[in-house]
Amino acid sequence: MLEFRVLGPLEVVGDHGPVALGGPRQRATLAILLLHANRVVSIERLADDLYAGEPPVTAVTQVQRQISELRKILGAEAIETRPPGYVLRVSPGQLDLDVFEQRTERAREALGEGDARGASELLREALASWRGAPLADLAHEPFSVAIERLDEMRLAAVEQQIEAWLALARHAELVGELEQLVSEHPLRERFHGQLMLALYRSGRQAEALDVYRSTRRTFVEEFGLEPAHRLQALERAILTQDPSLDLEGPLPASAGPTAEPDRAILVLPSADESLDRLLLVAKPLAGRPGRELIVARLVAHESEFEQSVSAMSAMRAASDTRVRTATFTSSEPARDAIRLATTHDVDLVLLDAPHDLAGERVPVDLGVIFEHAPADVALLAGAVDFADGAGLFVPFGGGEHDWAALELAAWLASAVDAPVRLIGTGADSLGGRRDATRLLADASLAVQRVVGVETIPLLAEATPEALVAATETATVIVGGISPRWRREGVGAVRRTLLRDARAPVLLLHSGPRPGGLAPQESRTRFSWSIETG
Repeated sequence: MLEFRVLGPLEVVGDHGPVALGGPRQRATLAILLLHANRVVSIERLADDLYAGEPPVTAVTQVQRQISELRKILGAEAIETRPPGYVLRVSPGQLDLDVFEQRTERAREALGEGDARGASELLREALASWRGAPLADLAHEPFSVAIERLDEMRLAAVEQQIEAWLALARHAELVGELEQLVSEHPLRERFHGQLMLALYRSGRQAEALDVYRSTRRTFVEEFGLEPAHRLQALERAILTQDPSLDLEGPLPASAGPTAEPDRAILVLPSADESLDRLLLVAKPLAGRPGRELIVARLVAHESEFEQSVSAMSAMRAASDTRVRTATFTSSEPARDAIRLATTHDVDLVLLDAPHDLAGERVPVDLGVIFEHAPADVALLAGAVDFADGAGLFVPFGGGEHDWAALELAAWLASAVDAPVRLIGTGADSLGGRRDATRLLADASLAVQRVVGVETIPLLAEATPEALVAATETATVIVGGISPRWRREGVGAVRRTLLRDARAPVLLLHSGPRPGGLAPQESRTRFSWSIETG
């Protein structure tokens, strides 16, 4: 049986050793299929990724040729043709990424059951799967985001392993390793907290508090943000010598009275006056257990700074949601948005829809965020009033961004107690016709299984005008952007909705990090969606 390896340079290993692969494009095709193992990857997606969003007119032929060559190497049955593309079939144990995910999930369960020794062994085996930097021979577009996600999964497993070791009273020997990890990853708060706990349990309370002060200084200087509430609570517990910290256990999920927030919603208003409009969507999402709200205002000029600081302070004082805020000048707002989302465990970035979004190209800065943000990115056009309309309407064609939109709609519907209405059309699928009713049924069942929110199916003609008419009574329209956004912007249908729909529109671009409905174990899983969850 062939073994596929992506946790290091791309490798295929057979009974007699490594299997020779072809050139860079063939290796890239295989890597894309492996990162979506047992799921259909459309020909358009393969072409877009292989040619960095600018596929030539011969792209489909080139993709077909690469698939043909891979079948000669891997076996004709390895890659199945499934409209609208191909699926690489992988059995349990064949892909090192799958093995890693299974072991880390079992380790998480073992930790939850108090079996720290078993968890530690499972995590040792999981981390042994790594042979170096993931896909090290393909460290370029379109793999940079996937590589960042894989690196993040490895670090999450390291955090989990340290948690198990802390539970096994190995705090004294962990101090040196944690100091190195903090030095290598100065913006990763979990390592700072684990170092604080290891120092405290080693009788080094003053040094533990020094770590907090240094961490706070770094975060304030980098982002203008205080550390997460969990880390603040740990500092208070160390100051008061809270007895819970003396337990031979992992870093507490709650140090003192403050529960640990696991994920964040990052709101980035383009102007002070748009803040309230974005918060109407963000607050219900951030109100779910284990979530926090981060609001950052990136201003272009120092003249805007003082006014924005005042607006943020007023918002924070009036908020009934746990919120951290920051205001700073930025000459590269897209890059700073990505840095904020990456550092603070964000699973949704919420932005104003730019005025030129209805053009045939996505604005350059927004394209940078789409390409590199680790989380889903949502763009809001219009003001939402959840007391008005017939619920959340989701135009759904089954694309990856459509699934992200459906997930966000279900997440929001569960928070505001509103119905979800799925709109399907007989959309073309590479010359064939999808059965819209079957697609809506699959989506509805997935939402009910994961979220417990029922959906109402609607059918519309496959024209932009028909979709506008079908959404006339919507509270908000939640839709995925075109998978071909690099070439055609958000898509012709979405442009029509932005221009003509009565209801506000929330457009989604799916990111590699698991979304807001993902379970805890998704920290060490490569992808998550309602579809696959």
